[in-house]
Amino acid sequence: MKRNHTLQPSGVSVAPTPPTEGLVVAAHGRHCLVESPDGERRICHPRGKKSQVVVGDQVLWQTTGDEGSIERVQTRRNLFYRQDEMRTKSFAANLDQILVLVAADPEFSESQLARALIAAEAEHIDVLIVLNKSDVQPGFDRAWARLAPYRRMGSAVLPLRLKGETAATTEAGLDELQARLAGKRTLVLGPSGVGKSTLVNRLVPHARALTGEISRALNSGKHTTTSTTWYWVDEQRQTALIDSPGFQEFGLNHLEPMQLAHLMPDLRANLGTCRFYNCTHLHEPGCAVVAHVQTGDEPGANNALAISPYRYQIYRELFDELSNKRRY
Repeated sequence: MKRNHTLQPSGVSVAPTPPTEGLVVAAHGRHCLVESPDGERRICHPRGKKSQVVVGDQVLWQTTGDEGSIERVQTRRNLFYRQDEMRTKSFAANLDQILVLVAADPEFSESQLARALIAAEAEHIDVLIVLNKSDVQPGFDRAWARLAPYRRMGSAVLPLRLKGETAATTEAGLDELQARLAGKRTLVLGPSGVGKSTLVNRLVPHARALTGEISRALNSGKHTTTSTTWYWVDEQRQTALIDSPGFQEFGLNHLEPMQLAHLMPDLRANLGTCRFYNCTHLHEPGCAVVAHVQTGDEPGANNALAISPYRYQIYRELFDELSNKRRY
């Protein structure tokens, strides 16, 4: 990491330099790594006791010795985060899309997938679902079938196969994925074991070295998979991948229960024709949402308004969870 060292004679006052624009590319505690438009990176610290700076923030910072202080965080286009009863965890800001990576093995949690999509929808961020390990059978076919409701409601779902650690090994779907990432700032989400590290290292060959460099610069003493890290995919710095730490739970306590149906596209498609204007879509007579919940094993491929039973069950569970959440 580059640092500017300016030595001044004792007793000589130096006029403060004007604030400089920058992009937060890594953060650990109260230490941030800010990248200037020319590509130089510098350790900075936000002013005030409480840090509200996240990766992806556009900031104005000022030199303080060989480091810097963040004077202001520019207005965000969006902020992707989760919130449970104990705390709020921010992933990144100013995103173009979120890539949710799941795999044929281990079996993915549809509840976690749905929660991530709802959080993204609340912030008006596009989502790309990628199903890895297309060579694993019959697990892949089962997982692909489970994603049918997401394809039906308009979500982009791509198959992928990543094998080995080099580009010379067999791949499938990587070219199409790269085309979807080009020119965008993409946050990568995914539980352990789905190939997230393999994907990041394939798309950003210098990721491992850069991760170690960032970790040393921030003096975190930990590998930066415990925090969110920004990688440029191309030399022109037009395409970015933001790697995020894994998570076991994805709380949505920042949302209200009556928002949920509006944030789930398959339920939202049926809104507006319920008998009651304040329908919760749980038990009311004349509910258009309940009327379109599938029964049995029929996939509903030809019914654009169909809602899968499991998606509806997720809605019921989330509605109950948010209705009984602890108030701060």
